[in-house]
Amino acid sequence: MRTIAWFCAGAWAAALVTIPGVALAEDYVFLASPQTDLNRVFRVETSTGEVGACQYAVRNGTVGVTLCFTPGEGAGPQEAGAYALVASNHQQEGGVYRVEKRTGRMSACYVLGDQVVCTPQAR
Repeated sequence: MRTIAWFCAGAWAAALVTIPGVALAEDYVFLASPQTDLNRVFRVETSTGEVGACQYAVRNGTVGVTLCFTPGEGAGPQEAGAYALVASNHQQEGGVYRVEKRTGRMSACYVLGDQVVCTPQAR
């Protein structure tokens, strides 16, 4: 009985892949900023390259708050690919690099104001 249930679940998941207009869950990669005195974590959606970031902030008399920065200029969805994040070894670098693993293109991404921005992709 359990085998039939797993088969049915697998068949249902396979059917979702082939139904037009059905979005599957996105996959993200997370990476902390290399800056040693910054508690910021970047994320990239692995197939679209969209980059965001969050960090913790102290709020007096409370447990604090998580501040998240939405994608701004250059950090939104890119051409479909296989994206990842890479940090430099520079201890004072507040940003990270978004890399496209199939083409070798990369761009520097960092927080500017209340958004994440990325330079144009280059190789």
